[in-house]
Formats: sequence, C-alpha cells, structure tokens
Amino acid sequence: MKTIHQLFDEYAESHQNPVNKAIHWICVPAIFFSIVLLLLEVRLFEMVSLASIVIVAVVLYFLFTSPPFAAGMVFIYILCMVGAKILAMQGVVLWHAGLYIFIIAWIGQFIGHKIEGKKPSFLNDIKFLLIGPAWLMSFIFKRIGIKY
Repeated sequence: MKTIHQLFDEYAESHQNPVNKAIHWICVPAIFFSIVLLLLEVRLFEMVSLASIVIVAVVLYFLFTSPPFAAGMVFIYILCMVGAKILAMQGVVLWHAGLYIFIIAWIGQFIGHKIEGKKPSFLNDIKFLLIGPAWLMSFIFKRIGIKY
C-alpha cells in the first residue's frame, strides 16, 4: 500500500497548472458535497442513509492511510450534513441539488484538466477520487501545522 505522501505526489503530477488547481479548490469540495446529498436520499434503514455507510468506509480507509485525514473527513462530512440540513429547511430537494452540483462541478473538473493538458488521476486509479479531497486538505493541514 502506498503512503499518503506517495499518493499525493502521484496526484500532483496532473495538478500543476494554477488554473486547474484553483478549479479543483471549488469543484472537489462541491463534488464531495453533491455525493453526500445524493447518498442521503438512499435509505438503507429508517435512520441510516447510504451516505453514512460510505463515510464510514472512507474514514476507515484514511485511518489506515493517515489518521489525521480520517478526522478531517469526519469534519468535512459534518459540514456537508449541516449544509444538507440548511438546504432541506429551505425546501430544496436534496437529490436535485446534488445532481446539479455534481454535473456542474464535473464539467469544471474536466475544463481544469483540459487546461492542464493531462487526464484526471482517477482515470488511472479510482482511489484518486478519495485522494483529491485529502490532497486539498493537506494544504490546509500544512498551513495550520497538522502533521499527517
């Protein structure tokens, strides 16, 4: 299993252009949020959504890769849940919002990679869909002094 640093180095290879990086700062969190919105609508049990199951799997993955990122993903998920609650209180249909955000954010991602001139990392390895949010989080961690 590759270390988190090796995964970030590999991910960074196709994320050098400043415009692409800026697009990723907007679109990666938007995609994460949109997926949470979509998965919240899939109920496995009365009180358990597919979003909860997926975030548990993501947190477990990061516990083995880098525990600080596991904690970061829990924090991001909580923010997403707060955002979902705010949208729901405004009468927004969550899966509609999730679908629109997902489509628009992926268009942005592909524009960024067109500008970069390199294909998205996840086309080589699906786990890079998880690494994208952690890669962005790594910049925040560095800035506030959290070692990972």
